[in-house]
Amino acid sequence: MTITSFPALGIALAVLSSVFLTLGNYLQSKGVAAQASSGSIGVSQAWGLLRSPVWLAGSALFGVAILVQLAALAFAPLIVVQPVGVVALVFASLLSAWVTKKAPSVREVAAIAVCVVSLGVFVTVAASVSVQTTITDAQLIAILLVLLAALAVTFGALALRRGRRLPAVVFVLLGGLYSGFVATLGKTVILRVQTALASRDISLDDTNLLTIACALGIAVAGALSIFFVQTAHTVNKPQTVVAGLTVVDPFIAVILGITVLNEAANAPLWSFAVFAVAGAAAIGGVWSLARTQDDPDVAPYPVRSHGDG
Repeated sequence: MTITSFPALGIALAVLSSVFLTLGNYLQSKGVAAQASSGSIGVSQAWGLLRSPVWLAGSALFGVAILVQLAALAFAPLIVVQPVGVVALVFASLLSAWVTKKAPSVREVAAIAVCVVSLGVFVTVAASVSVQTTITDAQLIAILLVLLAALAVTFGALALRRGRRLPAVVFVLLGGLYSGFVATLGKTVILRVQTALASRDISLDDTNLLTIACALGIAVAGALSIFFVQTAHTVNKPQTVVAGLTVVDPFIAVILGITVLNEAANAPLWSFAVFAVAGAAAIGGVWSLARTQDDPDVAPYPVRSHGDG
């Protein structure tokens, strides 16, 4: 069964989601900076965030961004919608320039341009070759197994590195990784709920129980993404955090969309070469953007303020 697709509407909603993501990220970064001056988030800092109007406002906008993104996923394939979020890098750069009254550096503009152009090419090709199909039980089980493997690798690596400082960009990458799982699992829930409603099958059979398991996976991946993103805010510029969420997230989601959900099952071979080159270039752009945070010519958002939090 093929699900009706409206790529243009899905892309438009994804752009709107990017606006909310950028504003939410900015407010969250201000709230986190006011609570986690030591460079980490503990229980007391977490409690402080829950009482911070700035952080709560940012979280609310983040929630709206997620809801709008899920709506976008209802109208277009995963490999089309998720990469569109890279426009948040542009919004973040414009917001930073407006807040700081200082234009972004040449290095920052170049890194953002690489990300935007690369994923622009990716989305254009993906929109022309992808298709939405019903998610099978086997595909859903495969996604959940990949999530379990990611969890095992993440916590195993963190255990081995315990007591040693991790590179700042690692928290950005982990936040984007689990955000990608949220998007992928969210897509499966949307399609399976659409199918269940169309067939009027709402019984607690194996298929619907797997959908519930998928929802639990979203909760776990979402909680980890939130934790790593908030930690990333303590050691990275907001622009770098946005880059992780808008490039690493779709990179993971697209891989799962192609390999597990078969959204590119009928795509020509040349398109996969484009996906690989464009994806690699986008990741390189994120890495370059992360390295600009120590550049004195790059101005971060003014996140510290005695009146915040």
